[in-house]
Amino acid sequence: MIDLGKFNLVGVKIDAVDYESATAKIVDAAKKRKPFGVSALAVHGVMTGVMDNVHRHRLNQLELIVPDGQPVRWALNSIHGTKLKDRVYGPNLMLETCKAAAEEGIPIFLFGGKQELLDDLSTNLLKKFPKLNIVGVLPSKFRTVSPEEKREIVEAINASGAAITLVGLGCPRQEVWAYEFKDDLRMPVLAVGAAFNFHAGQLAQAPPIMQKFGLEWLFRFTKEPRRLFHRYMVLNPYYVSLVALQKLGLRKFDTQTTETPTSEILYG
Repeated sequence: MIDLGKFNLVGVKIDAVDYESATAKIVDAAKKRKPFGVSALAVHGVMTGVMDNVHRHRLNQLELIVPDGQPVRWALNSIHGTKLKDRVYGPNLMLETCKAAAEEGIPIFLFGGKQELLDDLSTNLLKKFPKLNIVGVLPSKFRTVSPEEKREIVEAINASGAAITLVGLGCPRQEVWAYEFKDDLRMPVLAVGAAFNFHAGQLAQAPPIMQKFGLEWLFRFTKEPRRLFHRYMVLNPYYVSLVALQKLGLRKFDTQTTETPTSEILYG
């Protein structure tokens, strides 16, 4: 079990952990019913914080951010000497969490996506983990919601008896959701994004060999070049340059120079 704590990566606090440690933290928070925001960040997720001081504040207030992408793991190893042997891939962390929840009898809730997606996801998760207790699902409204609607969502999740909520809204909306909802829910809130689509069988994952060498972005880019052009052709090189500057000590990145949100942004 590896848990080396949080490290500054271009201003965003990333936890140097492995699957076992991350899952244990989530299960512990679920049993104690304490707010616990979780996200798995690849390069794009890190860069959403780099370019937005308010969002960086949200990310740095989450209790656990795991290195989802290989380039994030490589940067932690290079800059901070963490010697992590593997990333903590969000879709795999979701499965590890569901496995632990099934074994520990911890009920879970699925939030986000369309109803059809949630139906397929629930079916596939129960095939894989027959003892998993999915006590509720709620599709996204695909828009911002009002404070009253937020209360309704919180009440629905709490009334279900869930002790872990998995959220699939896409980055950065799901991280905003985790930040805004975790204190009211008082449970682990896992922002897992495309993991919903992967495990529902609606989106193909990159071959393992491409994942191993950090080429998952290329696989996804070939599938959706127009939508992902800016993310991969602009943000990826920018990330590499910032990591190099931090590594060489040519630029300092302060995790405290952020802006606290002045109002809630409520996605639902």
